[in-house]
Amino acid sequence: MDSTFALGVYIYFRFTEIMVFNSIEFLVFAVAFFALWPVFRKKNNARWSFITVMSFVFYGWWDWRFLFLIIGSGLIDYFAGLLLVQRSSHKKLFLIVSLIGNLGSLSVFKYSVFFATVLDDFFNSMGIASSFIDHVPEFALILPVGISFYTFQSMSYTIDVYRGRLQPTKNILHFFSYLAMFPQLVAGPIVRAKDLLNQLAQHRTTNALQRWNAIKLMAYGLFQKVVLADNMSFFIDSAFEGKSGFDGTAYWWLVMMAFSFQIYCDFSGYSLIARGLAKYMGYHFKMNFNHPYLATSMREFWTRWHISLSTWFRDYVYIPLGGSRNGLLVGLFALWTTMLLSGLWHGANYTFIVWAALHAAFSSIERITKWNKAWSRSRFKWMLIPIIFVQALVAWVYFRAADLAQANEIVSTLFSFQPSDFGFIHSFENALLVLGLAFLIETVILIRKEFTLISIWFKTKHLDIVLVCMSIIASIFFRGEGAQFIYFQF
Repeated sequence: MDSTFALGVYIYFRFTEIMVFNSIEFLVFAVAFFALWPVFRKKNNARWSFITVMSFVFYGWWDWRFLFLIIGSGLIDYFAGLLLVQRSSHKKLFLIVSLIGNLGSLSVFKYSVFFATVLDDFFNSMGIASSFIDHVPEFALILPVGISFYTFQSMSYTIDVYRGRLQPTKNILHFFSYLAMFPQLVAGPIVRAKDLLNQLAQHRTTNALQRWNAIKLMAYGLFQKVVLADNMSFFIDSAFEGKSGFDGTAYWWLVMMAFSFQIYCDFSGYSLIARGLAKYMGYHFKMNFNHPYLATSMREFWTRWHISLSTWFRDYVYIPLGGSRNGLLVGLFALWTTMLLSGLWHGANYTFIVWAALHAAFSSIERITKWNKAWSRSRFKWMLIPIIFVQALVAWVYFRAADLAQANEIVSTLFSFQPSDFGFIHSFENALLVLGLAFLIETVILIRKEFTLISIWFKTKHLDIVLVCMSIIASIFFRGEGAQFIYFQF
């Protein structure tokens, strides 16, 4: 690959800004949007046009040229949805065209380099010289932000129309206001058309309670992102980039605990802000995270983690492949296929495939042996939470590592009891304090669920006000380094 072009790609990503939720640019954008929203929301076409145009401004702030990609993807599915009903005798053909269009663009921009690398590795292992990587088009080296999210969202529309579960919208502005709606556009949650199109077809106003709940979601989401996730980022990045100078078993366990909570708080924070923005507009997005580290099984973990994606794969991959109702072997095949595809969805790298395979392996053992169900009936059922957390943590090593060699070395260190220089505690005390705070919050959530009186106390209005104020103050005065949201890369 030409080194000059590679440098150009780096500079492009380094200095091209994405309008992230925790930026001044987005604050200005949001103020402008909500100042004009009451003017445009009353009439259907005005409402849909306003949402679409402002969402395109939001996305085009990164690079206006990639607007053509989301518009192209949307046009394919908009017309496919109409033709599926109007030309029902050929509906399978229109579905195939839609899937090829969506998966084709995703493959070109997200997987070209990976597929070329796999082919080069294969032929080189056979002693045949190859250089497919050198023939990857230059435009395919730039990954459009959010392409995996809006592609899956668009595909679900066509598939649901094909299945007869949704009537296609005839208004193209209505469709694009659903597809491009800015709160969830670049990092989810993946909102289904059947859940949002009907909402967008109504003139919805909000009352004081709804606006307060929206503010709560945004405040808690911002706190998760800029206080918890961002304050741990330097500790984690310095470890994986080899810049900290520390090593050993204790060190890497703390690093991986920090990353487990960083990626959770980062992505959950984005989802909360997205849900809050939508709620302030008058729309409802389903919950995307439900305290996954309190899960007592891997199956439960995936009902709590990135819920919009896990349910998407469940409905459009796992169940069509046979699900769990057609015997153990069919169920395991569906499970492994679904998980491996989920790994590829997350990234074009061998590490994501191993991450997915580990989750599939843990889930398969669970399904075959039912070991966690036996434990859940014993006095030691609380031990299921740390066991599932450790399984997820080990898999996260492969998710975060640069390559398999680094991941394998870290996993070896985790379980080889190598001595650590505990000087890292003083070097990264802020990150470790924040990690402790994240553990404390999840512990309080667990206790709240176990004790009814505490749960009732937590739902009081006055405590809500205190927690929101504390979240906002902490987000202003204790924010970490301004890192972009982790899931923007997907």
